[in-house]
Amino acid sequence: MLALTVNWATWVTRNLRAVHLATGRRSSTRVVDSHRPSYDAGSPRAAQSARKLVSPEEFRRYGHELIDWLADYHESLADRPVMAKTRPGEIRDALPATPPNEPESFGAAIADLNRIVLPGLSLWQHPRFCGYFPANALPAGILADIVSTGLGVIGLSWQSSPAVTEVEEVVTDWLRQMLGLSTAWSGVIQDTASTSTLVALICARERATNYALARGGLQSEQRTPRVYVSAHAHSSVDKGALLAGFGRDNLRLVPFDAKYAMRADALAEMVAEDLANGDLPVAIVATVGTTATTAIDPIAAIADIARRHGIWLHVDAAMAGSAMILPECRWMWEGVEGADSLVINAHKWLGAPFDCSVYYVRDPEHLMRVMSTNPSFLQSSVDGQVKNLRDWGIPLGRRFRALKLWFIIREQGVSGLQKRLRRDMANAQWLADKVATTPRWRVVAPVELQTVCVRHEPLASDGTALAGEALDAHTTVWVEAVNHSGAAYLTPAVLDGRWMARVSIGALATETSDVAAVWAAMQEAAEESAT
Repeated sequence: MLALTVNWATWVTRNLRAVHLATGRRSSTRVVDSHRPSYDAGSPRAAQSARKLVSPEEFRRYGHELIDWLADYHESLADRPVMAKTRPGEIRDALPATPPNEPESFGAAIADLNRIVLPGLSLWQHPRFCGYFPANALPAGILADIVSTGLGVIGLSWQSSPAVTEVEEVVTDWLRQMLGLSTAWSGVIQDTASTSTLVALICARERATNYALARGGLQSEQRTPRVYVSAHAHSSVDKGALLAGFGRDNLRLVPFDAKYAMRADALAEMVAEDLANGDLPVAIVATVGTTATTAIDPIAAIADIARRHGIWLHVDAAMAGSAMILPECRWMWEGVEGADSLVINAHKWLGAPFDCSVYYVRDPEHLMRVMSTNPSFLQSSVDGQVKNLRDWGIPLGRRFRALKLWFIIREQGVSGLQKRLRRDMANAQWLADKVATTPRWRVVAPVELQTVCVRHEPLASDGTALAGEALDAHTTVWVEAVNHSGAAYLTPAVLDGRWMARVSIGALATETSDVAAVWAAMQEAAEESAT
């Protein structure tokens, strides 16, 4: 929110009231199609009347009710337990096993949101949600999602809804400018970074094989294809390599340094070894902000290796890419202009509601050659003048996701988004300082962004430091205790063969007082586990 203290419900209610005032005078308007044929009841073509659709008045009433419900939900988040306390199968058992044969009241569905659905949710928007990664949903983005769904348009082609394409062109270029990228980059919105990485690997495969897809495919190639990735990269890279046909055996895990970043020297040695063996280096996936520790791979050095050998370089900045709207953070991807593609999940830290993953490429012509499909029913007379974004990714149909970026950037302004990210990074440093100065606690990875990786290392009964499996058991017990208490939500992960706790700070409402509350819950749970 532009002012971080703005009340969520007040913001939504104010904007909803404006919509209501603008539309209320037209509540009796009906759309009549004078060309629609009518049939006599006795006509053999007469059909049984379908159930009457929700009227504009009912739609407006239920819409207001749901907006109020969402506003109340966000306003009360801090008073709710962060993690769902339901048992496996509990939600499923509360629902009917068969669908209703007759229509139900829509009000009953809304009531079940409170009775069944809400108790079964872990609250990602909670100010003390510090698990996984931030998955922020700014109010403006929520309203944009409502508009996108409500318009009911599909971007099969430019002509199918021109605004779907052209708003996306504009907002991806806005974001490019915000990130400090050159005009050499062209952007498109995908659903997730997993899809973006898969697209990148397919494009890399086709460039390295001179478009094997037009011949016998990858299996017809004589040289063994190789993909290089850090052991700390996201699991979606492994999955993408498998789906792109490379095979697990051809995924090369590059060693990492003391800061958990890919070692460029080791990468260079592996590429040289593979070339000497007659293999085909196809792609390198470097990461800015790894999953476990938000480590920063050395992009410039990696890009130099890729350039020397003609290897496709894809930069996974799904989480940390948002930080590049801060000029002081751009050192983290120095050399990114030497990459071929990159991905930034605007639906994580930046604040666009899920799903909104922005994929940038330097050679859109190559992307379109690999992804293009042009059935006759989608062709139009303007195809040579416009972008058809179905040729920029895997799906044929595309949602109007660009509205989410368009709304949040306009409502927040670049300065508002920057302010919140700087707040989160400052809060992470505050926590790191507290952990580092507290006996028996340790920060186990560099804190460059908003994630703090910690371990509590109490003394064993014999007075020595707890270690090995006993330390692992202690860590998982106290993290689980924090989560089940409802006070906070943390994600445990393995680092250097031992369990640790990740504290991922960055929910919209998270202030220093919330981080302090999380830290207090961590200390209490850890001390109780150690006794």
